[in-house]
Amino acid sequence: MDIAFTKMHGLGNDFVVIDAISQDISLSKEQIRLLADRHFGVGCDQVLLVERPQDEADFRYRIFNADGGEVEQCGNGARCFVHFVRMNGLTDKTEITVETAGGLIRPRIESDGRVTVDMGVPRFAPADIPFNEEQERLHYELSIGDTAVVIGAVSMGNPHAVIKVDSVEDAPVATLGPLLERHPRFPQRVNAGFMEVVSPQHIRLRVYERGAGETLACGTGACAAVAIGRRWGLLEESVNVQLPGGNLTIRWQGDNNPVWMTGPAQRVFEGRIEL
Repeated sequence: MDIAFTKMHGLGNDFVVIDAISQDISLSKEQIRLLADRHFGVGCDQVLLVERPQDEADFRYRIFNADGGEVEQCGNGARCFVHFVRMNGLTDKTEITVETAGGLIRPRIESDGRVTVDMGVPRFAPADIPFNEEQERLHYELSIGDTAVVIGAVSMGNPHAVIKVDSVEDAPVATLGPLLERHPRFPQRVNAGFMEVVSPQHIRLRVYERGAGETLACGTGACAAVAIGRRWGLLEESVNVQLPGGNLTIRWQGDNNPVWMTGPAQRVFEGRIEL
């Protein structure tokens, strides 16, 4: 199977984006893992498929992590998605409605070329995350070996655990991240965010993502960190989130309002690969 693809990134969170409307595409987990492999394939954190919608949206957007597993949502990928469909002539709209496994999103291109995405309303109920806990709380204590870790938990269309740290440079992302990802209280695994609060308008963040490991940027992770930080009374409505790959602007008014994410997206190159 010969596939045309585009390599893109959002703040260094990189993607292989495939038009599955113009091409007849059916990928196995093994083929996705090959595409994502940085030595034997193209190399990426996630593979994104652009498909026809099932309902009345403009497009359907499917996301596969580097391990081949399909996930619900990816904020950096959403920004790349809207640039991809525009530059490939699949739409001339500046704002589109997109189906994802985590629900509808509505990305739009701003006048400065950045993309703003309505990432939906954060869900804190444990059953919605999902998280094995009987009662919704602001803080949860997890046992990891002999250590107790305090987290906030939220779904941004995908599950997130957020930990407040004194310094992201010193945060145990490589060691604690994989243990949190597969903690038994998260039945669908979880993305682990390590958040340093610089000021009420500025945080620094590192994220260990399900099925991908630590990435240079995680859009849903940035949204999750701001939502948790707001609930903890640490952050204001608009926050600059500084990630290893660059900055995102995240805005959340609280309550039942959606989280808005604004940031860049970049095409790297196009190519073809035989699978």
